[in-house]
Amino acid sequence: MRPATRHAAAAAAAVTATAVVGSLGTDPGSHWYRRLDKPSWQPPGWAFGPAWTTLYLLMAVAAARALNRADADSRRRFAASFGANLILNAGWNWIFFKARKPSLALAELGALNASNLGLVRRAARIDRTAGWLLAPYVAWTAFATALNASIVRRNPGLRKWP
Repeated sequence: MRPATRHAAAAAAAVTATAVVGSLGTDPGSHWYRRLDKPSWQPPGWAFGPAWTTLYLLMAVAAARALNRADADSRRRFAASFGANLILNAGWNWIFFKARKPSLALAELGALNASNLGLVRRAARIDRTAGWLLAPYVAWTAFATALNASIVRRNPGLRKWP
C-alpha cells in the first residue's frame, strides 16, 4: 500500500473508531439528560449527527494531508497529538452522558480545546490547508464548551466534582 493511501486509511479508521466509541457513550434520550435545564440556543438533536459527520470527515482529510506531507519525525509527533485528541474527543461523551458529570466534562473540554489548538498549530506547520480544515472542529468544540458551561450553570446540582 502506498504511504498516501496508508495515511488516509489510518486517519479514516482512527476517526471512525472515535465516532463509534463516542456515540456509544452518548445518550441524549435518557431521562437524566432530558430533565436538564438547557439553553434556548442549544441546537436541535437532529443537528448533531450531520455536524459531527462533517467535522469527522474534515478531521480525517486534515490528518491524511498532514501525515502525507510530514517528515518521519513530524509525522510521529502529529500522529501522537491526533491520537490524544481523538481520545479526548470520545471521552467527553462518556464523562457527560454515562458518568453524568457535566462539571468534569467541562474540565475535560478545557483539555480538548488546548489539544485542538496544538493540533491545528502542528497541522498548519506541516500543511496550511490541513490546519484550516481543522478550524470548524475548533469552533464547534468551543461552542460545545459554552453549551456545557451553560448546562452546568443552569443546573446547580451538577456542580459537584467526582
